Amino acid sequence: SFKRLKNATQDLLADYKAYSGVDLKVEFADPISGLTGPDRDTVISNLYQLGVEPTTLNIKNNDGFAQKVIFPMAIVETGDKHIPVKLLHNLDASGSYEQNINSSIENLEYVFTSAIQKLLSGDRPRIGFTEGNGELSDAHLSDALKSLSESYEAGRVNLDVIDKAGLDKLKLMIVAKPQKAFTEAQKYKLNYFVMNGGRLVWCIDQSSADLDSMARSGEQLTVNRSLNLDDMLFIYGARVNYNILADANCAEIPVNMGGQDGEIQMAPWVFYPLLMPDTANSLVRNLDGVRSEFASTVDTIGVRGIVKKSLLQSSAFNKIHSTPKLLSLQMVSEQPDPKSYASVPQMVGVLLEGSFPSVFMNRAVPAGVSGDYIVPLQSKNNRMIVIGDGDVFKNQVSSRDGSVFPLGFDRYMQRNYGNKALLLNIADYMTNDRDLIALRNKEVKIRVLDKTV
Repeated sequence: SFKRLKNATQDLLADYKAYSGVDLKVEFADPISGLTGPDRDTVISNLYQLGVEPTTLNIKNNDGFAQKVIFPMAIVETGDKHIPVKLLHNLDASGSYEQNINSSIENLEYVFTSAIQKLLSGDRPRIGFTEGNGELSDAHLSDALKSLSESYEAGRVNLDVIDKAGLDKLKLMIVAKPQKAFTEAQKYKLNYFVMNGGRLVWCIDQSSADLDSMARSGEQLTVNRSLNLDDMLFIYGARVNYNILADANCAEIPVNMGGQDGEIQMAPWVFYPLLMPDTANSLVRNLDGVRSEFASTVDTIGVRGIVKKSLLQSSAFNKIHSTPKLLSLQMVSEQPDPKSYASVPQMVGVLLEGSFPSVFMNRAVPAGVSGDYIVPLQSKNNRMIVIGDGDVFKNQVSSRDGSVFPLGFDRYMQRNYGNKALLLNIADYMTNDRDLIALRNKEVKIRVLDKTV
């Protein structure tokens, strides 16, 4: 299977070399070949700092299985600039290697073309995560910012501080789990940003549900947040509902099972749905499941000129809880009732595209806004994403030493989900007007061997 990926990579790069008309050098190497001990560890550490991550592969031999560390990565370089390229996607021990390899082959042209384009253009679009309204902390956004910084200028944006000139330099803004209400002045700046071509990603928690709060007392009365964003989202064409989605297809959490030893076991937690990418949308095609926490459903509103496309959805075995709602850790022992969970997939993430109307049409400039903001009544063709989960881009942080885990990695399950790939795909799509994402529509058919022969 991995030979197929290697051969497909060689074929693609040979095509690039033949048609590029420039001196394109391609070199294949095993960076740790012949190295052992500290020397090997140093090289792996140095590569990790460059964004090149190793993968452990189980290889069958006469004695059973042996583990081999491989680097299914590439580094695209020009001059003193480089971009790491991940060749292997969706690697999951519970899944099929053939399917993972196939998905990776389908993505090769996209990931290489995107990297080469960024290097040659020298363009590093600016991406800002908002702060000042109780959004995710720097620690919880650490890996998101690190991953984005390999191709973009990524940092934090305070809407109370940033001025018109600062907004004009931004290409993408991400609002990740605000917990305090937005002022009209802050909303005015967000609306100005959208009306003038800025792209927005909303990651919204409409309830106060929090597992840490629940763990302290065993239960929590989750209440609705008052973020003062509903009118804004409504005018743009979406609504994040005041509910909590439960899904039988979910992540697991560690639970103290009691007893003298205080044994900790993993148990399914229906309030952490694994969101499935809509395979009809090339933006999320071939992504693994996306881990969410206390997600809400998202509805679309009929707005003239706005096209809505589903991105993320639940499984068909879900149940919607209205809020306020009393949640208890005791609920972890309850088996989902097949009758009450029989439903249709619920949308949790949506892409909006088109010409957005101004939220401040025929309204005065709010107090606290200074500067010459020119706000059109309608934006030019633009893009926006609304996700009903504030934690979708949050990495886990060790409570013991504060160390950061990679985005999408569940330290309890020891499993990677598709959260980081989702973030990087969104960043690429929202900052790139050339629609390279269409390259991800390619399909590679698997010819299955008859293993009974």
